[in-house]
Amino acid sequence: MVDFTSRQLRAFLLVAQHRSFSRAAGALFITPSGLSLLIRELEHQLGVRLFDRTTRHVALTASGNELLAVAQRNLQELDGTMSRIGRSATEAGVSLSIGTPPLLMARVVAPAIKEFRSHHPSLRFQLFDSDSGSVMQKVQSGALDMGLGVFVKHLPGVRRVPWFRFSPVVIRADSSEQTRRATTTWSALKGEKLISLPRTIPLQQLIDKHLAKAGVPYQPYLTVNYLNTQIAMVEAGHGVAIVPSYGHIACRDRGIVMSRLVNPVVYMDSYQIWHAGRKLPPLAEEFTSFLQSYIVSWAGRSGVL
Repeated sequence: MVDFTSRQLRAFLLVAQHRSFSRAAGALFITPSGLSLLIRELEHQLGVRLFDRTTRHVALTASGNELLAVAQRNLQELDGTMSRIGRSATEAGVSLSIGTPPLLMARVVAPAIKEFRSHHPSLRFQLFDSDSGSVMQKVQSGALDMGLGVFVKHLPGVRRVPWFRFSPVVIRADSSEQTRRATTTWSALKGEKLISLPRTIPLQQLIDKHLAKAGVPYQPYLTVNYLNTQIAMVEAGHGVAIVPSYGHIACRDRGIVMSRLVNPVVYMDSYQIWHAGRKLPPLAEEFTSFLQSYIVSWAGRSGVL
């Protein structure tokens, strides 16, 4: 029996539609490498190659064409069935436990839950807001159904799939017109008073790696435990901070300006994780897909991704 996921099937359909891994990855809002992993897993499970790939060309194989015909015909029916199952599960009072970093929970997940529950009013959420390392440990132990966030390490027994990608941005107190720059280079942060998270946090490890590549030494002016505290310290004029672009919501109307980091342009890939030995509740995938759409809508309005 082939054990495939709807995420793999949607990835396959998008590549077949766009004839491009990079464009399909953009449509799914994941990285090209994450999309390639989904396709490779599906091909491995089927035991056949679905695409002939070159650096300039992507084409369906005979097996790919055969799967495409079936997938296109049945995916709509699958979506309808999943929706009905979800509604039935909701009526039975299903709960879903989720862990995310506090700022992501407060500014993105919490309002998304409110909108999602308008269609599933009986669904109960159990939430855990903490750093990514603690969320991953809770998932690994089975205490959480799933986690969302930047998870650099891959722990045994934990499945990790691409979920969304954010951009790192530098935030400053809005003290002058000079601070209102659309972009800032990584190297330009040399000599700035950086307000950082602890180096044990995966998000900070990713930031430190790119600062080092730009020749900016690790010399934080202040170290705090949470993104919300970073934002508050920047607002108070203590220095600058590098935060994920979803922090835009927390910075609005607080005398803070945001500038996209360039040279190089970097993405913070976030993941959905769950225990490999456990089956996710029926509504978990539906909520994850809804959350992706919610972020896309918000990003389109705010222009920060």
